[in-house]
Amino acid sequence: MHGLPLKFRSPQSTIRNDAEITIEANPEDVTVDSARAWKAAGINRVSLGGQSFDDTVLKWMHRSHDAARIGAAMHALHGAGIENISLDLIFALPDELHRDWERDLDMALALRPTHLSLYGLTVEPRTPLDRWISRGATHAPDDERYAEEYLLAHARLSVVGYQFYEVSNASLPGFRSQHNSAYWSGQPYLGLGPAAHSFDGTTRRWNLRAWEAYRRAIAEGRSAVESEERLTDEQRELEAIYLGLRTVEGLRSPSPPPHFAAQGWVQVIDGRLRCTPEGWLRLDSLVNELTMHTETQS
Repeated sequence: MHGLPLKFRSPQSTIRNDAEITIEANPEDVTVDSARAWKAAGINRVSLGGQSFDDTVLKWMHRSHDAARIGAAMHALHGAGIENISLDLIFALPDELHRDWERDLDMALALRPTHLSLYGLTVEPRTPLDRWISRGATHAPDDERYAEEYLLAHARLSVVGYQFYEVSNASLPGFRSQHNSAYWSGQPYLGLGPAAHSFDGTTRRWNLRAWEAYRRAIAEGRSAVESEERLTDEQRELEAIYLGLRTVEGLRSPSPPPHFAAQGWVQVIDGRLRCTPEGWLRLDSLVNELTMHTETQS
């Protein structure tokens, strides 16, 4: 389990009655008793790290739960009165796993979570996946598979009432993540727990990652903040472009690069530049071009 990101106005403000209070959990963390305890503590939203409904894939990921445990966890949460549940899924897995992405989507939708977060597999340096690929034990994610599965998810979810309001996140009406939306719009937020991040509008802070170090700091009355970064004006401007284009609202911008518009990767609606699903696949390239255009105009 991870931190509890809370939307806030200032460090002195109290938690509003309508605040979204989210806990991140894996399916094996969720029992009838834990779900009831979370509800009693004020938790009203759970982000569940399901990842896949394929047991072979879950074993490959070294996950502790099986596919059946995901449904059991959601049943326990509903039984405790927690209805706002986000489910994480991962796509673009290596071919040799023979994972059926459409089946995973169908099984997720059968549980009717209020929110879905979909993440493409990426290879980070010095991770187990990086080492497996380097020694030939598995293959790197395939760009074509990534695009196909991403666009399939958009098509499949939109038919049953979900809206992608951000590049990786889709929700039923009224269930957009409040704290995630705060991240993307540059609002202040407070993160509680090991490795949780906070932002006050100018400075980003993150807590100690190791649980024991975090627990000891809190018990001794010391700050649990590991480090912080104060953003420059240039960094904030770049983040505003990148984060704005990640969302369905887009951002106010000069005319988009002609080839992006010609390919249908972006649209200008009500004076705002917005990515299509195909454009979200090319987000980094679009941000780079817009940034270079801004620099040449300044």
